Amino acid sequence: MILKPKADAAAMVRIEQLNKWFGNAHVLKNISLNVQAGEKVVICGPSGSGKSTLIRCINQLEQHQQGLVEVLGEELNGSVKGLERIRRQVGMCFQHFNLFPHLTVLKNCTLPQTSNLGVPEAEAIERALALLDKVKMRDHANKFPSQLSGGQQQRIAIARALCMQPKVMLFDEPTSALDPEMIAEVLDVMTSLAQEGMTMICVTHEMGFARKVADRIVFMDQGEIVEEARPERFFSAPESPRTQRFLSQIINHGVHAQ
Repeated sequence: MILKPKADAAAMVRIEQLNKWFGNAHVLKNISLNVQAGEKVVICGPSGSGKSTLIRCINQLEQHQQGLVEVLGEELNGSVKGLERIRRQVGMCFQHFNLFPHLTVLKNCTLPQTSNLGVPEAEAIERALALLDKVKMRDHANKFPSQLSGGQQQRIAIARALCMQPKVMLFDEPTSALDPEMIAEVLDVMTSLAQEGMTMICVTHEMGFARKVADRIVFMDQGEIVEEARPERFFSAPESPRTQRFLSQIINHGVHAQ
């Protein structure tokens, strides 16, 4: 079942009839999706279904050609000034951390605050240390990224994003580059954020996380939204044969479905 988005001007993220091409490849096809304040939405689907492209359109790391993308009430239409405002309020975590390798953990967390928000250095350090404590990484504040495991680096990346005090957090497969034993520590941080009421849009194959945390699960295939449902409905009674096949493959192969 596809839930038709309500025309709600108060939605934190509003997407209507979004289309995106890479050359002749039509990678997003008439996508419509609303995300309300405090809502946790998980986007899943097979590789190449357009999940990451969709989430990257929300902060315009990818620009769409047709349709509406509105974030925090502001339409993203190519305006550099508007985009800067939105990016200060929308945090994003990627597959590969994107930390500055030549800066310490602490400096990775303070630099965006001082350079982008104009936060005084002392205040930036105080906020960074509090958030490093939150992700259980305060003891590593003076280390460099190369001295940390992948799971630790991803927790630092989350802390860095939170330092900007975002109103929305985007996660683009944040555990896909991690060894299995490191996945849980990152998902624990994401679960804690969700429980605190952060508005979150997560592209992930971690179905256990989706079942536990998501308010709504969006299944995509071939650039389209095939099905949307609450977790209990999505896992127990998916309507689309394509969704059923996807879940069967994940569960049968033991891909983090518990």
